[in-house]
Amino acid sequence: MTWMVRGLLVSALFVVGCRHAVPTPTPSEPTTPVAQVCDAAQEAISKEADQRANPWSIAQHLAKNFPDGKVSWLMKESQYQQYVVQAGAKNFGRCNDSACYLFAAPSGVIHEAVKKATTGATHDPAVLGQALGLPAKNFEGPLRMMTLDLNAAGACARLPVDSDPGVWKCQTEQDTDCFKFGGYTSGGVPEIMVINAPVPQATVAEIP
Repeated sequence: MTWMVRGLLVSALFVVGCRHAVPTPTPSEPTTPVAQVCDAAQEAISKEADQRANPWSIAQHLAKNFPDGKVSWLMKESQYQQYVVQAGAKNFGRCNDSACYLFAAPSGVIHEAVKKATTGATHDPAVLGQALGLPAKNFEGPLRMMTLDLNAAGACARLPVDSDPGVWKCQTEQDTDCFKFGGYTSGGVPEIMVINAPVPQATVAEIP
């Protein structure tokens, strides 16, 4: 697999890692099944992430923030056409020889943010950016909103880590718009790393 889908996926989420806050763990074990079908390499990364986040875990993160197992993310229309349609991509995200990596948020959060930002036939980039904790410029122009059911797609899901493609690493402790381990964006939006999110199984909506 090559870097065929290098486009900067526009959600937070999602391409450039933002500052993350470590969540407050809940002592009870989640009852929601973990939507996790990872290969050996990704499973090892996920286990290391869970150990680092202990007593938090991907299972608790999914149960608390992704109870329906559905995730969404946004792309600019131009990037969607170039890196998905024209490239004939099989998976969304930044790809290397082993996998494609995608930051995604709960579908309800993304859908609600888009709804609030839409007036008439167009959306307000500033309103959308504020809701997701990202610069307004990331949402200028027509967008595409993808929604994926992790369980139906059989996609691997885990906590994002510093070595993931697209992560913008902090240079100092004072940096704010950079990756902080924990599973949340600077705007407080939950996020996960989805591995090999299949293009055919995602529902795609146009956001004018």
